[in-house]
Amino acid sequence: MVGQWFIKMLEGHPMFKLTALTSGSRAGTRYSESVKWLLGSNVPGYSKDITLLDSNPKYVDADIVFSSLPSDIAGRIEAEFAREGFIVISKASYYRMEPDVPLIVPEVNFDHMALVEVQKRRRDWDGAIVTDPNCTTSILALPLKPLDDAFGLKKIVVTTMQSVSGAGYPGVPSYEIMDNIVPYIPGEEDKIRLELRKILSEVEEELIRERRIDVVASCTRVPVLDGHLGSVYIESESNPDLEEVIDALRNFKGPPQELKLPSAPEQPIVVRKEIDRPQPRLDRMAGSIPGMSVVVGRVRKVNSKCFSFFVLGHNLVRGAAGSAILLAELLVKEGYVR
Repeated sequence: MVGQWFIKMLEGHPMFKLTALTSGSRAGTRYSESVKWLLGSNVPGYSKDITLLDSNPKYVDADIVFSSLPSDIAGRIEAEFAREGFIVISKASYYRMEPDVPLIVPEVNFDHMALVEVQKRRRDWDGAIVTDPNCTTSILALPLKPLDDAFGLKKIVVTTMQSVSGAGYPGVPSYEIMDNIVPYIPGEEDKIRLELRKILSEVEEELIRERRIDVVASCTRVPVLDGHLGSVYIESESNPDLEEVIDALRNFKGPPQELKLPSAPEQPIVVRKEIDRPQPRLDRMAGSIPGMSVVVGRVRKVNSKCFSFFVLGHNLVRGAAGSAILLAELLVKEGYVR
């Protein structure tokens, strides 16, 4: 699913041209012959006749590699590309928590790219691996960042309602998800807890000084096609009023917005004041770049230092392919890709 969104979002991209597609099991076939296209309409014309290559760096002519491989094979293949000088932007979880591998949300912690030089030196690689977080973490990190900067966060409690497309294709069997909610997603809660801590930490002397922020996550799978919704409760270090919290969210911008990158939404966080928003069907494609903004609603003060809100993001756009493409644009603009 993520791979198909990469294909869709790279069509006509002003900065990038797709030069290769790889697949170990289907090498030698045309993309249009090997893919079951699930995103409506047809396979984008520019990609139809691309012949799939073996997942080997010696066959690939490119500057950036997007990886949406299963984690169990990503470790070996991504390392081979990084060793040979490629910049690999990985959606796999294999390297995310490695101390010398950046885990980046483009608007939130691009300064963690300082780890790349450490990574190259320690691993003797000519290239590097830069990881993109779990889709739910990517969505949550956007509203958490401005609130942490403005008020300091001590505790985060989140319950997620995650769409079936987050499980890939064919995903959750229909008999298990229709008329149902599954209150457990294997590995998801640990990913959110560990990844948020890393993302909200700072790099000091070539290492991440991990925040001991308390993160509690409960993850559920719901019968929604696309869009992850989170109910978030936060305990802050200061005592902001409700309008200060809303202003911090609404006014947040990061390096992608300052540089006006092609995939950067004008407002990465859209705040809605209606009592019944955000909703996946209505809000998952929000933003000036459809699907690249997250939507926050029902912002409420709980007590002097605690407040809560809902946040929604498109798990395959902002949470996956779109975030990785935005990160690649930022790497080019900041000189990490020659």
